[in-house]
Amino acid sequence: MKKDNSRRSFLKNIALAAGSAIALSSCDMKAIDNFLQKNFRTLSKDEVDDIIASLQQEYKEKYGKEFTVSAKPATDGILFGYALDLSRCIGCRRCVYACVEENNQSRDPQIHWIQVLQMEKEKGIDFADSNIHYNPEKVPEEGHFYLPVQCQQCRNPQCTTVCPVKATWQEPDGIVVVDYNWCIGCRYCMAACPYGARHFNWAEPSVPDDELNTNVHYLGNRPRMKGVVEKCTFCIQRVREGRYPACVEVCPVGARKFGNLLDPESEIRYILENKRVLVLKQELNTQPKFYYFFGV
Repeated sequence: MKKDNSRRSFLKNIALAAGSAIALSSCDMKAIDNFLQKNFRTLSKDEVDDIIASLQQEYKEKYGKEFTVSAKPATDGILFGYALDLSRCIGCRRCVYACVEENNQSRDPQIHWIQVLQMEKEKGIDFADSNIHYNPEKVPEEGHFYLPVQCQQCRNPQCTTVCPVKATWQEPDGIVVVDYNWCIGCRYCMAACPYGARHFNWAEPSVPDDELNTNVHYLGNRPRMKGVVEKCTFCIQRVREGRYPACVEVCPVGARKFGNLLDPESEIRYILENKRVLVLKQELNTQPKFYYFFGV
């Protein structure tokens, strides 16, 4: 333990003194501790508890609110999967804004983890002719259907393989996560994702204080910083507590389904076994756990 403390003290001194770390020289020791934090997957329980306590204090000081920060791990015997009924979706975008509110996404500049594409029924699923900026007086619009796209939570996620610092990975319950403290903002993961599901914070995220969701998860919806990548995590802060993702709960037509793929009695298993199911860009072998189907 003494050796580790000596090493950390040495690194702190180097960070303060070295010319390559001039930007850190104006920071306090707490900021330097954050800079030197180990990868989340290598932390001990005590180290995680310390980080969580530190974040809760930091958020209280910054936002003037009490935050509950969770680091709850995956539960054995659970592999999360998602299904979306294309025959029911009406393109109302309520899922988009429920996701924004639940996951503390920036309002200015806007970041949306869910994007809804309008497509022509005659052409079928055609990304080249899809319209993300549709704005009719009423939806659904005749002759069209809607295809929401978000992180596909792939079994073979290309985004995690290209990260040079291992800041993103797939959890045992199938959720692909990002450790914002380790993300260096290189955006390799964004280039590797064939679904456009990752989003970069070009500016300091802006969320009104009165709209902050204070129930957060370290690997999910906690406040982010400028210069990192973020993405859908199936509302990790909710699903690991036995709740549905916010987008599932808000859907007015019940088009969104969510559950445990390992449970043979679950609704999502019934859908996979009894409905016409497809995944996006199947030829890429990313093996999404986000399924589209036609219920009627």
